[in-house]
Amino acid sequence: MVKKVLLFCDPGIDDAIAIMYALLSPDIELVGVVTSFGNVTKEQATRNAAYLLQLAGQPNVPVIPGAAQPVQQEDVIYYPQIHGENGIGPIQPPDDLVYYVYPFDTIRVLIEHYKEELIIVDVGRSTTLASAFILFNEQIQKVGAFYVMGGSFFKPGNVTPLAEANFHGDPTSSNFILKFAHNLTIAPLNVTNEAYLTPEVIDEIARTVKNPYYFMVRPIFQYYFRAYQELSPGIVGAPIHDIVPLVMIVNSKVADYIYYDVKVVEQGDVKGLSYIDLRPKGVTGQTRIGIKLNYDVFLAEVKKVMQMSNGMERSPY
Repeated sequence: MVKKVLLFCDPGIDDAIAIMYALLSPDIELVGVVTSFGNVTKEQATRNAAYLLQLAGQPNVPVIPGAAQPVQQEDVIYYPQIHGENGIGPIQPPDDLVYYVYPFDTIRVLIEHYKEELIIVDVGRSTTLASAFILFNEQIQKVGAFYVMGGSFFKPGNVTPLAEANFHGDPTSSNFILKFAHNLTIAPLNVTNEAYLTPEVIDEIARTVKNPYYFMVRPIFQYYFRAYQELSPGIVGAPIHDIVPLVMIVNSKVADYIYYDVKVVEQGDVKGLSYIDLRPKGVTGQTRIGIKLNYDVFLAEVKKVMQMSNGMERSPY
C-alpha cells in the first residue's frame, strides 16, 4: 500500500535528498511539503522545495510555508558551511523560477482529506508542526502516524556536545510534539549518523540518467561530504539524516527500536539534550525510538529508489 506522506522540512542537502527519495519511491506518495527555517531561511527552504518538485515533474504537490523562527525568539543560526548559502550546496535554483505557495490551512485540508491514511514526517525544527497541532488540534488527531528526525540518546550531539540540531533549534516545540503526537517514531542521531552514503554509491546513483536529479546528486553530495570530512576527519561517507524516517515508513526493519517517553531540556548549557528514563524502575512509554540502524537494509532501499525514474504526476488532494 502506498504511504501518503506530508513532509515538514528545511532543505538543506539531506532534506533535499529526502525529498528526492519520497518523490521517486513507488511506496510513497508525497502529498505536500511544509517548509520552515532551519538549515536555511524559510523563504529559501520554500524555493528549494519548489525547485525539487518541478524537476521531478510534480509541480502540483502543495508547498506550504511554515515558521520563520523558533518560539524562543532567539537568533536563528544557519549552516552554510554544511549546506551552502542557498541550502543545496553548489546548486542554485534558477533566478526565474516561478512557483505557487499554499496557505498554512492546506495542512488541515490534507488531514481532513486523507485522515488516518496520512503520515506526517518532520525532519526539521519542530516549530511548524507544533503550530499545526495548536491550530488544527481536532483534525490532527486523525493523522495515522508521526515520524520525527531528532535527538540523540547516549551519544554526542551534532550542534553541541549534547544536542542534536532539530531538538536544539526549538526544544519547547519539540517537547510539545513529544507529548502530544500519537503513534510517534523518532529517528535520532543513533541511527541517522550511521545512515551514510559513500562517494562510490553516489557515483553509482548519479550514473542513472533516468533519475531527474542525476545532474545534482554528485555535486551536492561532494559539497556535503567535504563538510563532514572537516567535522570528522577519516569519515568514509556522509550521513543522510533526513532520509531515515522515510525509509522507516517503507521498511521498519531498517532499524531496531526501544519504547520510551522522551523529553528535551529547554534551557541552559544542555539545551536540546534529549533523554529517557533508563533507571531500573524507569517507566517505558509509547514513543518508538530507533536505536540501531541496520545498514544493509538502509543501503539496499536507498539505492533501489534513487536509481528509479520519477513517477506519474499526481494531483495535490
